[in-house]
Amino acid sequence: MQNFDYYNPTKIVFGQNRLNELDNLIPQNAKVLVLFGGGSVKRFGTLAKIKSSLGKREVLEFGGIEPNPQFETLLKAVELVRAEKVDFLLAVGGGSVMDGTKFVALAAKQASEHEKILFNGFEPVPVSEALPLGCIVTLPATGSEMNTFGVITYNKQKYPFTTPLVFPKFSVLDPDLTLTLPKEQIANGIADAFIHVIEQYLTQVENAKVQDRFSEGLLKTLIEDGPVTYADNDNIEARKNFMWSATSALNGLIGAGVMQDWSTHMIGHEMTAMFGIAHGRTLAIILPSLLRERKAHKKDKLLQFAERVWDISEGSDEEKINGAIDKTETFFNSLGIVTKLSHYNIGDEEINTLVANMKKMGLTHLSETGDLTLDIVHKILMSAK
Repeated sequence: MQNFDYYNPTKIVFGQNRLNELDNLIPQNAKVLVLFGGGSVKRFGTLAKIKSSLGKREVLEFGGIEPNPQFETLLKAVELVRAEKVDFLLAVGGGSVMDGTKFVALAAKQASEHEKILFNGFEPVPVSEALPLGCIVTLPATGSEMNTFGVITYNKQKYPFTTPLVFPKFSVLDPDLTLTLPKEQIANGIADAFIHVIEQYLTQVENAKVQDRFSEGLLKTLIEDGPVTYADNDNIEARKNFMWSATSALNGLIGAGVMQDWSTHMIGHEMTAMFGIAHGRTLAIILPSLLRERKAHKKDKLLQFAERVWDISEGSDEEKINGAIDKTETFFNSLGIVTKLSHYNIGDEEINTLVANMKKMGLTHLSETGDLTLDIVHKILMSAK
């Protein structure tokens, strides 16, 4: 296990009927801006409940944050924050709204050149202050409610950013707020959370037993309770386990002290930017082909994955590994996610353009060991057709 520092100050308020506690989570004198995506938070009464819980505070609204939050849209929120002297940001939605709110929290403290927030990769944004923010999760998937990361679309490319300044002060995880989600979004969230765990777990053996066992527990929980949540809207206990798994998948704990491989995400970001395919679906398309291509590189951990997560105990090493990858792809398919590029009308020409875009972005040496080059990316995508 590698040396590591671990710090996570986000207060989690988990369970049913917790919105009425908002009054105790936000300073009494704060002017609050509630940020959200489409009209569902209004249509299903969530926004009204939130505003009621905020009592006598002055509350402003900013809606219309896209599923892949656009830089230009978020600048409008920044202008509102600065004009109205907002003190506190409250994100209501899924990962896109939370990521967008984090960007607004940083940009509102900068006079100009807000795009520079996006050009630091996975190094901390070089700023010294941000507005405080909280989150109310309505779509479990990204773990953004308990981490320092965001991804923003700028000039038709997706850019990650990170800084401890955007740790949410609190996040409310009420499974009742997810009951109105379309099944497709539940499926996307399950796939996203599953692959968040995979990218931190399926790397190289490092004798990080605690992280491995946590990761395996999360994966098995998603395998068990993800499909139940997808199929049965009334099973609140399965929904609770899915929701907490999605948060735990990317709150920093399982990635502490281990190698991480975000290749699937980097390729998936380009697919979403180019073709508008939902983020979770792009990951599910790529991962099985990536694992087949990287079987030799990840052999030891793939065997561990096969035996501990998918309970495959018989056969040769090769048979176990193939079985685990096949079961993973079948799992995604069982959620209504088609894992073939041809289903999305993506062929050779589109694949070549995608790889060229990755080269422009400098995404030329991926994986936990930096040896996944663009020729390998091309092979992965071709085999996913």
